[in-house]
Amino acid sequence: MDKVEATATVRDLDPISGSIPATKVEITVSCRTEVIDNTLNPDFVRKYILDYFFEEKQNLLLCRHTPRCMHFKCDFLGQVYCTLGEIVGSPASRLEKPLGGIPGKKCGTIILSAEELGNCRDYTTMQFCANKLDKKDFFGKSDPFMVFYRSNEDGTFTICHKTEVMKNTLNPVWQPFSIPVRALCNGDYDRTIKVEVYDWDRDGSHDFIGEFTTSYKELCRGQSQLNVYEVVNAKKKIKKKRYINSGTVSLLSFRNPSQSTSLHYMNPYQMNAYAMALKAVGEIIQDYDSDKMFPALGFGAKLPPDGRVSHEFPLNGNIENPYCNGMQGILEAYHQSLKTVQLYGPTNFAPVVNHVARYAAAVQDGSQYFVLLIITDGVISDMAQTKEAIVNAAKLPMSIIIVGVGQAEFDAMVELDGDDVRISSRGKLAERDIVQFVPFRDYMDRTGNHVLSMARLAKDVLAEIPDQLISYMKSRGIKPNTDPPPAYSPGDNAV
Repeated sequence: MDKVEATATVRDLDPISGSIPATKVEITVSCRTEVIDNTLNPDFVRKYILDYFFEEKQNLLLCRHTPRCMHFKCDFLGQVYCTLGEIVGSPASRLEKPLGGIPGKKCGTIILSAEELGNCRDYTTMQFCANKLDKKDFFGKSDPFMVFYRSNEDGTFTICHKTEVMKNTLNPVWQPFSIPVRALCNGDYDRTIKVEVYDWDRDGSHDFIGEFTTSYKELCRGQSQLNVYEVVNAKKKIKKKRYINSGTVSLLSFRNPSQSTSLHYMNPYQMNAYAMALKAVGEIIQDYDSDKMFPALGFGAKLPPDGRVSHEFPLNGNIENPYCNGMQGILEAYHQSLKTVQLYGPTNFAPVVNHVARYAAAVQDGSQYFVLLIITDGVISDMAQTKEAIVNAAKLPMSIIIVGVGQAEFDAMVELDGDDVRISSRGKLAERDIVQFVPFRDYMDRTGNHVLSMARLAKDVLAEIPDQLISYMKSRGIKPNTDPPPAYSPGDNAV
């Protein structure tokens, strides 16, 4: 088990350009952050993504512990202090420091590596199988698993994915897995990807079967003879003259975001996940808007004509009037924007939250209530700023619905939801819980009945809105108005 803490000044975003004055770096820890059973020299799959400010001192504390379990307490194994600048400024951005914290005891060494992350936000999904792997177990066959490594500029390799273990087989078929493209190659499609194949052992002394290399560019060719790789064990090759290989690994499938599997792909016969989620929720909530004119905003894209990155741009391209006529108008604006903008990172939520909050702050008499619907793939670059924006918005007549699409981990979205732990910022708790998050994939009906599945999605994401509205009204002492409502002014709902 591990713990990493970082301190740095929180920067304000430019709401016009949507830019963040930092470089994102990925910190890799060798030997020492997440627990790997029965090994003293582990490499860790988990990465830490941090904003790097050249002009500031950013302190890091990394602690190593044994695992927690039901019967034993967590044992402290050591810690190390450093700054993010130390890591970035080291030769090849690789810092090696001794673990300390236990008087009179050598706690080992920790290796921290940093690499600047590219802006590629694509995910790819692939599946592999193997054939005739070497038998390693005396009483059985093998329990194979694969480990993927991204090559670095200095010739070293960084672990980026491990498959599950397939028990007692020499011909495994591993489950498909999704991975960010930048984790595999950081946006460089020709960069070498190394894959090692092991036989799993309970005591952690996994037996090396062999390895092969590929690249993202090669994987893009999909399932073919070109993506069948010989698994080679260099030591066995030296010892045995007739050695050919230790089996083969084949790519079964590869889905690229530029293909029809992209979350934004515009299929002429079926709506994509973004459009389905938007339609499912929007068609219900639009009934509570008198003129059904909705401002629709996009975030995380380069805009024409100058390629400016924005996190608060109108989908219809009209900055003076971002309102769309009903759900159909929003869908048309969304599809049109995909033809004119270039999807781009980082992904900042705070600008759109603050955008709606400005409208809500102007109408706090109970005559209007604002609902912001965010549909996202789960990537977020401004978590601290978004938390602060939500804490501030919790005082206003406003709710936020987040629908996560795709196969990414949505830990950050669950944290924003605040059902388990009320969201806070700078030590200040949100006055109300105003965020509801659901993952879209939980509502995909395998039978293809999208009508029922989208109805369930809408029901669940809208379930908390009435209580959130009532909680705001009660907190402000606002009672139901028996008089006719005032004339409507645009902006009481935002998507």
